[in-house]
Amino acid sequence: MHDTLVIIPTYNEKENIEKIIRATFSQKKSFDILVVDDSSPDGTADIVRRIQEEFPKSLYLEVRKEKNGLGRAYIHGFKWALARSYEYIIEMDADFSHDPKDLVRLYEKCARDGADASIGSRYSRGVNVVNWPMRRVLLSYFASKYVQFVTGIPYHDTTAGFVCWSRKVLETIQLDKIKFVGYAFQIEMKFKAWKHGFNIQEVSVIFTDRTEGESKMSKTIITEAIFGIIRMRIAGLPKDSQVQTSA
Repeated sequence: MHDTLVIIPTYNEKENIEKIIRATFSQKKSFDILVVDDSSPDGTADIVRRIQEEFPKSLYLEVRKEKNGLGRAYIHGFKWALARSYEYIIEMDADFSHDPKDLVRLYEKCARDGADASIGSRYSRGVNVVNWPMRRVLLSYFASKYVQFVTGIPYHDTTAGFVCWSRKVLETIQLDKIKFVGYAFQIEMKFKAWKHGFNIQEVSVIFTDRTEGESKMSKTIITEAIFGIIRMRIAGLPKDSQVQTSA
């Protein structure tokens, strides 16, 4: 077991899963991988099981009975990691929109530079997005600006899904009380970590849209993000939460 776990949630990712696993294992730092598969009908989990024979001590698989949201998949993975001795837990998509070469940079921002969490940010240095239509680029960019305006959160890429969390952040923010299940989950996690006073830093990355498989974005996910953020800002943190100050 290594000190860092990469969690990859999947649903119908047979075109990408083997390639992303091998790309992750090829980095200069050793990572463990947990694939959280939502019972993909295309056989994604079977591909992972086959590769597990090659990496029995580094590649793990959890299969959930149904597809009920990205946030729930990650929380499942977070709890799995916290039940073990991982110090750092990284979220990463299966479709290569997040470059595995950036995993080490996210890890080092925490392990070497002292951040409690690091965000793979598309917008901290301009707009670093490849292969998206302009309409979607503008939607994503201004969604982050909207979140900044409503919540006061100081990060440029509030909707980013490429994040390294230190163990102490995940132990503090009460995973069972995370409400959102879609992409707004990413905003809620950052908001709560920020409100607890953790040191969160952004690492500039280039986001490349998937070339294989199908996007999971939907109108329901977007609606959840737009209206849910206002409710989240009003609610803030539970009164019994203790503010964490980073060392």
